[in-house]
Amino acid sequence: MPTTHRSTPQLSKSRFLAGLQCLKRLYLECYQRELADPADESRQVILDAGTSVGDLARERFPGGILVEQAYFEHRQAERATKTLLQDTSVPALYEPAFTHQGIRTRVDILRRTGSSEFDLIEVKSTTGAKDIHVPDVAVQLHAVEGSGLTVDRAYVMHINREYVYGGGTYDLEELFELTDVTDATRAFMQEEMPDSLTGMWEALRGDETPDIETGRHCTSPYRCPFFGHCHSGEAEHPLRKLPGLRQAAHGRLKAAGIADIGGIPTDFPGLSNVQLRVRNSVVAGRPFVGPDLASRLADVKFPASFLDFETLSPAIPLYPGTRPYQAIPFQWSLHVRDLTGETRHDSFLHDGRDDPRESFVVSLLEALPKEGSIVAYSAYEKTVLKGLAAALPQYEAELLTLCDRVVDLLKIVRNNYYHPGFHGSFSIKSVTPALIPELAYDDLDISDGAAAAASYARILNDDLPMSEMNRLREALLAYCARDTEAMVSVYETLLEESRRHICDSIER
Repeated sequence: MPTTHRSTPQLSKSRFLAGLQCLKRLYLECYQRELADPADESRQVILDAGTSVGDLARERFPGGILVEQAYFEHRQAERATKTLLQDTSVPALYEPAFTHQGIRTRVDILRRTGSSEFDLIEVKSTTGAKDIHVPDVAVQLHAVEGSGLTVDRAYVMHINREYVYGGGTYDLEELFELTDVTDATRAFMQEEMPDSLTGMWEALRGDETPDIETGRHCTSPYRCPFFGHCHSGEAEHPLRKLPGLRQAAHGRLKAAGIADIGGIPTDFPGLSNVQLRVRNSVVAGRPFVGPDLASRLADVKFPASFLDFETLSPAIPLYPGTRPYQAIPFQWSLHVRDLTGETRHDSFLHDGRDDPRESFVVSLLEALPKEGSIVAYSAYEKTVLKGLAAALPQYEAELLTLCDRVVDLLKIVRNNYYHPGFHGSFSIKSVTPALIPELAYDDLDISDGAAAAASYARILNDDLPMSEMNRLREALLAYCARDTEAMVSVYETLLEESRRHICDSIER
């Protein structure tokens, strides 16, 4: 459908990166933004981390001046930038604005190295410089040098994951690392950027949305915000939902005209056991029940403790002795089921802004039965317990003993069961709605771990009214409780499925 527009929009850093991923994404970003998917909580967590890192990173180059105008006030920001550039006593500019050849950008930090010479510093909340950062720096360098400045070196400043916070003021020299990307950036500007820009301008001047097929680029390097729009007409069980499908195999299937999992031939070479199981379940329209499901479920000893943790992994460490992105558990939920089927629930959510780990451990040790299996969905809870044992040696023996009792329900499901309603995913968020629709997560204010972490961060960092803080705490408790309630129900449903499968086998 033709799209009418008066003039070609300008490119920005984000639009340039969108165009590198997909010209259709760039076009939609500029002209049909309303087609984008709803905001993703996990993406917002990344953005929030980037903001906190960026604010602190400026202190690594003290004495600089912030160009305070908002991003939609670009012309005013450019004027403020020009004034600051003329003042040679200003050692650094934060968020200076530039425009060149229809490309406008804001630079995280521009460090003065001479009267009119500078270093360009792009701040990232990652723990290293990545290939995808080079085009990011390149589009900024293009605009800055096109505006008449000389840039000596270009850097990506990122988090040093090995930094251990000692408390008090952060050691910014240790917390942040600088990686010189000048050579890689200039090579990209010379070898790839001209053709890329030509393609983007041509797409934006067109009256039609670029006709580009969906593929791996829809999620690489990031999930496209128009993913839902572009995949709206696909089959119920598209190839992309076949677990572990490699790009080469995906290409061969598409070349053969196969668009959905049910159309894959039984003799298609290279399918793993899990992939073949998924394919057969979709074709049959019924669950696959493995012969070992009953025996694996029998590994669960009673009383069975169904356990789930929520953790926060801040880019900037909050508590002494912790590192960037270290998982800090702040909440647990526990459903204990005995042999009679009776179930009790207990929970913990840390109250306060201090380090939650010791109170987390003490409350957990008090609540857990001294015997029986601890059922978790994935190995994550076991990993967190081991981390707590290392951080709190006074509880090491007790925590490592808990690890010996852990049974991974995810592993049992993945190896012994599949339902077409899983749609290629074995996560608890996919398994539960397929098996127990009334326990789907869509009625909750918080419905995934990323949103839980973001909500807890708000409680810690935001000056919230008491009513909002209480609302978030209630939402966190409800979400974590749903996870363990779902685990109990999944276990019971699979137990019933295994018994039915045994009876059917005997009758046959």
